[in-house]
Amino acid sequence: MSTPETPEEPRSADDGTPAEGAQVSEAEAELAAQRLERERIERRKAERQGPIEAGTKLSGTAAELLAAVRAVESGEKPPATVFEERPAPRRPAPEPVRRAPVVAEGPAAPAEGTVDGVREVLTRGGAPASLAGPAAAALGEGAAELLREDPWQLLRVPGVRPEQADGFARALLAGEAGPGDERRGRALTVWLLEQAAPAGHTVLEMSALTEALGRQGVPEPEDAVRNAIAEGDVLVFQDAIGEPAGEDEEQPVRVLVGLERCALAEESLADGLARLINSAPKQDGAAEDWERAAAAAEGSAADLIRAASGHGLVLHTGGEAALAEPAALLDAAHGMGLRAWAATHSPVGRERFASRVDGPGVATVAGLLSGAEGPGRDPEGALAVDLLVVLDAPQLDVETGALLTESLPDGARLVLSGDPAVLWSVGPGRVFADLLAVRACPQAASRRPDPGPLGELVSGVGVGELLQVEAPEKEVVIVPVRDAGEAVHRTVQLVADSVPRAIGVPAEETQVITPGHGGAVGTRVLNAALKERLNPGPGRFAGFDPGDRVAYSPAPGRSLPGRVAGADSEGLRLDCGGEEVVVPRDRVEQTVRHGWALTAHQAVGARWPAAVVVLPGDAVPALSRPWIYTAFSRADRHLSVVHGVDQALQRAVAEVPAKPRTTRLPVLLAPQLPGAAE
Repeated sequence: MSTPETPEEPRSADDGTPAEGAQVSEAEAELAAQRLERERIERRKAERQGPIEAGTKLSGTAAELLAAVRAVESGEKPPATVFEERPAPRRPAPEPVRRAPVVAEGPAAPAEGTVDGVREVLTRGGAPASLAGPAAAALGEGAAELLREDPWQLLRVPGVRPEQADGFARALLAGEAGPGDERRGRALTVWLLEQAAPAGHTVLEMSALTEALGRQGVPEPEDAVRNAIAEGDVLVFQDAIGEPAGEDEEQPVRVLVGLERCALAEESLADGLARLINSAPKQDGAAEDWERAAAAAEGSAADLIRAASGHGLVLHTGGEAALAEPAALLDAAHGMGLRAWAATHSPVGRERFASRVDGPGVATVAGLLSGAEGPGRDPEGALAVDLLVVLDAPQLDVETGALLTESLPDGARLVLSGDPAVLWSVGPGRVFADLLAVRACPQAASRRPDPGPLGELVSGVGVGELLQVEAPEKEVVIVPVRDAGEAVHRTVQLVADSVPRAIGVPAEETQVITPGHGGAVGTRVLNAALKERLNPGPGRFAGFDPGDRVAYSPAPGRSLPGRVAGADSEGLRLDCGGEEVVVPRDRVEQTVRHGWALTAHQAVGARWPAAVVVLPGDAVPALSRPWIYTAFSRADRHLSVVHGVDQALQRAVAEVPAKPRTTRLPVLLAPQLPGAAE
């Protein structure tokens, strides 16, 4: 990295089907896709009749857990395919240049009588009356009676912590509430698995789950898990580990516990991927046409085209420069008359990739699945595509991945493309990394490095080295700071003054990235300071003013950068990538944050001309190689690093890889691959 200096001074970045003729926003598309997913899972749950297949050579806790499952389930093993009903065909929807304003909708409001009943129970238990609506929505029509019988079901309300549920239970049950209450153990088992899903785990090992229950004061953690299984709150699995040492030896297994929605999605994803891998692509173009297209391409783009020509699933890896290769594949497929589309995870990514391809063919994943964007669906309900390229593939979680694979027609090709070094999805699974590790299909690695000092720096971080790079045009600048106050001051100075003056990148095109929302130099503090400098105002609408930069989250794990266009009686009006969204007043606090400063997870999938990465002293525990790689690689022209972590930055790059995630995709996929029965 370059010597410490500033850029300029020697001492100083809504059923989900759109109505006929309706224009649908990205937010509405995201919500529609999520509704479709929930409906499919509910149908699947209603159809489930058999237990998860279990082995016989188990003993102790594992045997007891499996016995509990057999006691509550009977019948044959359920079908392998999770989503058996395809959605109704959707008409092709042309993508307009600018969509009409739509109101961003939240979950359907529960009946007023239900809310009133819940409010009365909450008041008796000393819980905030403001939780009545969310609790009624989470627990359904019988929410009030359920809470009277089992106060710990309050943990199913988003944001409620165990200590809050414990206090509510003590007030409601008086002396009957205790840490060893069976109801408490079951509720905490589900709560811990719900917390694990956004962190990427589709399941947890039995030992990890019981240890976490112990930390929550559950006296008999194994009994708590056993009770949760017997009640059907969670599922148990056993996966083989390696091979038996001998003919008379038992097969080593690991016992895993998970939520049904995650388990069903991962099973469906494995089935869909196996179908693509084991099926030859539809012969929609002569072999010589594919070879001609490959010969006309350059370098590793030719490798990608050849791989896609004969395989149903292909993995493509590379950085920003490597986007030229899936663009070449898409153009080649269009040239052969194929129905080829690319899908990104955000409107920003969509526009970024659309500039690289000739003609249409780029949508967002949510828009593609909901029918708001893309080619629509064929008479059988499958996506009307011959080739689908999914970009930013590390952001694909198992639930979205299952929807995509189940939506592809037989004979279609799927290419997953992305940079394996960036942060993984904010959601269950590590789909791209698991597939790369299994090596079940061709992998085309790009040979196009990102150019310049920024490319050199980021490439080094990707392999665990923090390089000193020559940056004659101040492409990379280090700004040392001693404490949190100085970090905030220098960040504001860089965005407002130094980067615009020395680099020529205006403040509105410079993105600040910091490890977390809280803390002395988190997004909250930095956004307050940047708003005061760049767009001061009284925050007339829930803390926002016209012109404020924001991050809008239409669904958990999805952040869309935008700007406040105005506010009126309908709500807060946002411009998100040229799309106007109206966020109702009661949804603003939940879904909108100021966006001058983002976390790396919020920023992944987008890039800006300049980035200012802030590393305060208290950020050390949050630093890892994927975090640093993601943050540094968000800059196109200039990167400023506000550095207050001393040698911890180099140690994180060299020694702190991605946090492990517990998933079952490789185990589920392996028996379905060619040669598995040999």
